[in-house]
Amino acid sequence: MTQTITVIRGDGIGPEIMDATLHVLDLMSLDLSYEYADAGLVALEKHGELLPAATMESIRRNRIALKSPLTTPVGEGFSSINVELRKRFDLYANVRPAKSFPNTKSRFPENVDIVTVRENTEGAYIGEGQSLSEDGETAVLQQKVTRRGSERIARYAFELARRTGRQKVTVVHKANILKSTSGLFLRTARMVAQEYPDIECNEMIVDNCCMQLVMKPEQFDVLVTTNLFGDIISDLCAGLVGGLGLAPGANIGTDAAIFEAVHGTAPDIAGQGKANPCALLLGAAQMLDHLGKVDEAGRLRAAIVQTLESRDSLTPDLGGDGNTMSFARAIGRRI
Repeated sequence: MTQTITVIRGDGIGPEIMDATLHVLDLMSLDLSYEYADAGLVALEKHGELLPAATMESIRRNRIALKSPLTTPVGEGFSSINVELRKRFDLYANVRPAKSFPNTKSRFPENVDIVTVRENTEGAYIGEGQSLSEDGETAVLQQKVTRRGSERIARYAFELARRTGRQKVTVVHKANILKSTSGLFLRTARMVAQEYPDIECNEMIVDNCCMQLVMKPEQFDVLVTTNLFGDIISDLCAGLVGGLGLAPGANIGTDAAIFEAVHGTAPDIAGQGKANPCALLLGAAQMLDHLGKVDEAGRLRAAIVQTLESRDSLTPDLGGDGNTMSFARAIGRRI
């Protein structure tokens, strides 16, 4: 049965890496069809809004979207298009794998294989209750963490570990100081952990976790944490393995899921064919996993690794002289 995917080509380098990604997917005989939808600057120019109703309806109808990076204009619209999408579709789980790849500019070319599972709809990151005093001297931000939100993200992390054969979940928190919000998150995660005796569970204060990640990242397997901490830690993990050009992300909810490259739109190199498509290709592999096409996802990841190993048509950020599409074609030849 054909699965229709909502495709958002994005801004800046977005269309280039999306074309490269779809080229590879089309070689895999996956029974996918694409429904194109606009968001970001392209949507603002064409439709007068950043997230048109037709785009939202497409995601709601298809329940799966593949998205390139988007630009949120400064001073208008939402604080973040990505945050708005997560809120509207209740995409509560942000899943960010970071894995060592060959021939990358990384201090850890092997032994890193970490998945950060970040709560995606609560906490300080979503910016609730922001206010600034009339004299401009005092700013206030409300941070809300709920038992429901904490429980479902903790359960997602343990289920992911069990489903993928991972052995350990580390609950990252700041409950020693933030005793209400982080404390509730930690207590709830402990409660959930009792239901998974086959998975090792440990706890780590966020500042110590960051230090341990850069000293001995191989000790980690699955990390689960709150929204703002997860935003920071997942980028740190990407830095361990070569940067955001190799960093995919999944935003998972009960009724919809959006898969993406987590880097920005890179307008300084847009249209030049220099963009590395790996992050979006790896996001597409997460999408295939989500669709139950696990073997196909493995084939795609293996082709990416083989192309990196051979240094075939690598983009300039990876030290090669290839371009976005030649790199994609090299990956495609190995599918």
